[in-house]
Amino acid sequence: MGASKDDDFLPTSTQVAPTPGRSTRLRKFSTVLLLLALLSGLHHWRNISAKNSSSLLGGLKGHKHGKRPLFGKRAEEAFLSVPDEATAIEASRLFATKPHMAGTPGDLTTAKDFLDLLQRELGISPPTKEPIFAAGSGESQHATLSISKTSKPRAWIDTYYPVMNTPLDRTLQIVDQNGTVIWEANLAEISDDTDPDAGKYFDDVPTFHGLSRGGDVTGALIDGNYCTQEDYGRLIANKIEMKGSIVICRYGGIFRGLKVKGGQELGAAGVLIYSDPRDDGTVTVANGYEAYPDGPARNPTSVQRGSVQYLSIYPGDPTTPGYPSYENSARTEGSNIPLIPSLPISEANAGMLFRTLTKDDVWNGKLVRLVNNVDTRVIPIWNTLGVIPGFIKNEVVMVGNHRDAWVMGATDPSSGTVSVHEVIRGLGYLMRQGWKPLRTIVIASWDAEEYGLIGSTEWGEDFKDWIDEHVVAYLNLDSSVSGSKLRASASPLLAHFIRGTAEELPHPTDQSRTLWDATEDDGQLFGLTEAGNMTVQDEVIAMRKLEVANADSVGVSPLGSGSDYTVFLQRNGIPSTNGGFGATIHDPVYHYHSVFDSERWQEMYGDPGFFRHVAVAKHLGLQTLRLSSAAILPFNTTHYAYELESYLNSVELIASTASLSVQLKPLRRSIHALQKASIALDKEKGEAEKELNELIKKLRKSRSRRRKFKRAARKIKRAARKMYCHLKKAMSWECSSPIPIQSARANDVAVQPNIEMENNLDENDLIIGMALHAGFEGNCDINRLLSTQPPHRKFPLRRLRKIVKRIQAVNKKTSLFERGFISEDGIKDREWYKHLAVAPGKWLGYGATTFPALTESITFEKNSTLAKFEADRLQHLIEKLAKKIQV
Repeated sequence: MGASKDDDFLPTSTQVAPTPGRSTRLRKFSTVLLLLALLSGLHHWRNISAKNSSSLLGGLKGHKHGKRPLFGKRAEEAFLSVPDEATAIEASRLFATKPHMAGTPGDLTTAKDFLDLLQRELGISPPTKEPIFAAGSGESQHATLSISKTSKPRAWIDTYYPVMNTPLDRTLQIVDQNGTVIWEANLAEISDDTDPDAGKYFDDVPTFHGLSRGGDVTGALIDGNYCTQEDYGRLIANKIEMKGSIVICRYGGIFRGLKVKGGQELGAAGVLIYSDPRDDGTVTVANGYEAYPDGPARNPTSVQRGSVQYLSIYPGDPTTPGYPSYENSARTEGSNIPLIPSLPISEANAGMLFRTLTKDDVWNGKLVRLVNNVDTRVIPIWNTLGVIPGFIKNEVVMVGNHRDAWVMGATDPSSGTVSVHEVIRGLGYLMRQGWKPLRTIVIASWDAEEYGLIGSTEWGEDFKDWIDEHVVAYLNLDSSVSGSKLRASASPLLAHFIRGTAEELPHPTDQSRTLWDATEDDGQLFGLTEAGNMTVQDEVIAMRKLEVANADSVGVSPLGSGSDYTVFLQRNGIPSTNGGFGATIHDPVYHYHSVFDSERWQEMYGDPGFFRHVAVAKHLGLQTLRLSSAAILPFNTTHYAYELESYLNSVELIASTASLSVQLKPLRRSIHALQKASIALDKEKGEAEKELNELIKKLRKSRSRRRKFKRAARKIKRAARKMYCHLKKAMSWECSSPIPIQSARANDVAVQPNIEMENNLDENDLIIGMALHAGFEGNCDINRLLSTQPPHRKFPLRRLRKIVKRIQAVNKKTSLFERGFISEDGIKDREWYKHLAVAPGKWLGYGATTFPALTESITFEKNSTLAKFEADRLQHLIEKLAKKIQV
């Protein structure tokens, strides 16, 4: 078409038509601008997310961002990978190759060795001044009383000042009526360099009885057999004159101090206690085995040292019953120690003495002279303690083992110390990975246990109120290995817990079985003579059973006394445990409290390879982890409530046998009410735990969706950046983005063992700890969690708080259960013991008596009025407890 006339009036264009190349560059430039905006938006979103979504774990110094938290099963698996046989042997050689009797320089050295272990493994910087505090001082008081407030691991040594004794000169002779010496015993244990440590230290700690009375007495020898109440009763029935005599007793069955007490009450002038090879089962020289150090049978010169305190009256410093032994404490004379002298002796020396009782022997009718001179005085002892703070600082799980030995104590107590050593190494490893327990853990190395549970008792009496307020459970380990049979004792609250954890671990020497299966192990030495397996006396088997009360339906025995759980359970009502591998009548003979309890014996006969040491460490560690990390405390109140009925059934049988009429129906009704209340509490526990788990599961699913979205966003970002660089290169531009592309681990920090929460509010710690240990791994800013502002408006904080409070209420009720049996009036004639459900038997010491006050009102007092009073007292406590645990 031609131009119109009007076109002449249009302005002439001055723009040049774009060329194709320029147009392409403009389109690319526009695309770059869009990509820059997209990248900028993604980066801004990422920064906001990083800034406002600091992980719950970010509040833990030492957690690596982007790394899964080490809690729950992953923490357990990591812990179980740490205990190691080679390290255990190394630790044993540190602690068990030199004497360290309580109160000696060697004992102080081991206290410092244990302190060093805690400092090294828990990441504690040693202070300039050694943290050794006098009990009762401000420093000592603050060290314990501040545990529930501390945020950093700490360790220290408390020094107590009990009255104990050390041996001076001792003599054992056979004399005639004129006092002329016919024979004198060598009281030392004889060894050569076959066992280098025993040969070196054979008389470093002379053979004597701790807390024994000094004296020089002479009298006719009387064979008291095991010197139980039944044995003494037979002597009286046979009209044996006890006054002024020297009673000779076999070790076994009951605590040695009660053997002395029984003789003293019948007028004996002195007591001798010896180790009889008949009690060694099938592992004897007569049955074809060589004596140690050449074989597994008993060395004939071995002697069992030990305390002769009247343990079932009260433990601890005899001169400060019920209160701690500070350096300036007021002292009593002590009513739980003998008034007559005693000595421990070997089977070889006992054999010579029995000649005075042998008809037709030239020494028949001759007298025995016993001299025991001791130095009784105040002697310092050292408890070493360490703390691992938890999210919940006012709930404490305690783990304890005593450290002092009569000589070297490769078994007692160093095998236990070795297992605890491995537990500490495992906990330290977890801490270095950013782990923190839900509840605070306190680890104790007690001193002077061998003299009468002194270190733990004095500390327990010192901090009774603090223990009542904070300690939820106490796990004790005395000797971890002296033989092949696993033994477990505990409060019924923890019976299922002990067995359950043992069933999850492998047997130390047979991978086809579980650790719990070792409760059926019985040794492998049955005799080398042509006659084959020798017969073990029924009496020997009965005495062994006396030392451990009958197990419950789960296979766990109640606790009597004889180790450091006593003050926690029997006086404060803290659920407690004790266990380890013990010797059977078919195991190599364990030379208890002898110089032959040596490192060589342990490595050659006790636990070659130290597999059992490590198995006990894993079991104790797993219990510690679960007690300190479980939202709901693993206390089985219903099992306990039904065990009470079995205790009552035993009392009814005893009363029937004694022909004593006691009305027990009201007590039984109160037990039934407690069972009903406990079943309801079980339901509440289950529902509370289910509610927490469901919430955590929901949060984990939500987090999983967010993680998928973030991964998709990262892919888009990477693709966009790749395109951005491609386009810039096409325009001949350098591909260097002004936008920093941050690594997912750009904010990583080095893992530090000193773990602290940035927000120190107790409620925050509680909520965070519960969530983490229940399995939550999500990113939620701590401070924003506590508000209702975006972007966490949808986080179910209110519901989580409600669940946590519900769980706390349940835990409070289950924690009251054991404490519910504590009576401030205590048990008749031994009021230090407050627990009316279980206590060491009055004439047992080691073994437990259930419903002790009620049972003993029948067995010893034979008093129906007293029995009614005790039944009423129990009924009142149980009815009160049933009301406390109602939901």
